Amino acid sequence: MKVIISAFIWVGSGLLTILLFLVVFTLNILLFPFDKKKKITHVQCFWWSDLLIGLNPYWSLKVSGLQHIDHQKTYVIIANHQSMADIVALYQTKMQFKWVAKASLFNVPFIGWCLSLIKHIKLTRGDFSSIKAIYQEASRWLQKDMSVLFFPEGTRSSSNEMGEFQNGAFKLAIKEKKPILPICLKGTHAAIPKGSWIFKTKVAAKVIVLEPVTTDGYGPGDFALLKDTVHARIQEALQLE
Repeated sequence: MKVIISAFIWVGSGLLTILLFLVVFTLNILLFPFDKKKKITHVQCFWWSDLLIGLNPYWSLKVSGLQHIDHQKTYVIIANHQSMADIVALYQTKMQFKWVAKASLFNVPFIGWCLSLIKHIKLTRGDFSSIKAIYQEASRWLQKDMSVLFFPEGTRSSSNEMGEFQNGAFKLAIKEKKPILPICLKGTHAAIPKGSWIFKTKVAAKVIVLEPVTTDGYGPGDFALLKDTVHARIQEALQLE
C-alpha cells in the first residue's frame, strides 16, 4: 500500500508541477508588460503549495505567526534550511518575495524553469563573482520594495540543529535599512524520503514566523551582532515543542 500511495504522490506532484509551469509560462507572456515584478506569477505557487500538501497524506504542516507579517513592508527574510520541502512550506506564508537559490535548482525541469520565469535569484556556490552579483540583485529587489528570502546556512541541515549563518544577508539588511523577518522551519528534514522514493512515516512539520527584527540603530560593522540575534531566535524556536 505504501508503494501505491508513494507512486500516486510522486506522479501527482509531477503533474501539478507541470501544470504550474504551464500556467506561469502563459501568464508570463500575457502579463509581460504589466507584471514587471512577477507578483501574479509568484501567486500561482500558492495554490501549487496548497495542492501538494493536500495530496500527501504523510505530510502535516502547521503554520503559525502569520500575524507578524506586514504585507505592506519589505523584509530580508531569513529561514533555516532542512529539505527541498522547505520551498513548498514557505509558500504557505502567502508572501511576495524572491528566493536566493542555488543555480543547479534552476536546471530542474518545470520547477526550476518556474524559478527563472518568476525572476528568482540564482547563486553559483564557490563563484565569488556570482556571490557578489546576487547581493547586487537582491539589493535592487529590496529597493523596489520586494522582499528577498535567504537560507544563510548555505546548505541543508539534516536535523533541528542549525549550522552557522553566513554574513551577507545581514550586511545587506543593514545597508538597505530593511527589517529581518526570521522564519523557523521544523520537521521538514524528514518530509522527503532519503535513499528511497517510498514515503513510510508521517511527518509533522511547522512553519513558525517570528517577530521581525529591526535594523534601526545597526551600523555596517554590527552585522555579526544582528546575525547572532536572528540565529538565536530561530534556534530557540527549533528547540520548542
